[in-house]
Amino acid sequence: MTRIVIKELIWDEFNTEHIKKHNVSKKEVEQIAKNIIAHKKAKLGRYLIFGRTESRIISVAVSRRKLGVYYPVMARDSAKKERKIVYEKEKV
Repeated sequence: MTRIVIKELIWDEFNTEHIKKHNVSKKEVEQIAKNIIAHKKAKLGRYLIFGRTESRIISVAVSRRKLGVYYPVMARDSAKKERKIVYEKEKV
């Protein structure tokens, strides 16, 4: 499996407002990006990354712009199946 290393996130008005609709902050997305627990390939060449903040597990869809630079497309609380992936990875 490809390993994702996010060195920089690209923010603009669109993605900042979009994640707010899902009650996720930029700080939480940046926290997930620094500590990716699991990820999987998503549609349109994107990746879905999963991570844990202080109080919840979040899923973030990111689109690669160049090596180490990603654009967060969407961020939301993880679904049950996605949380299960995180729990399994944390057991190891």
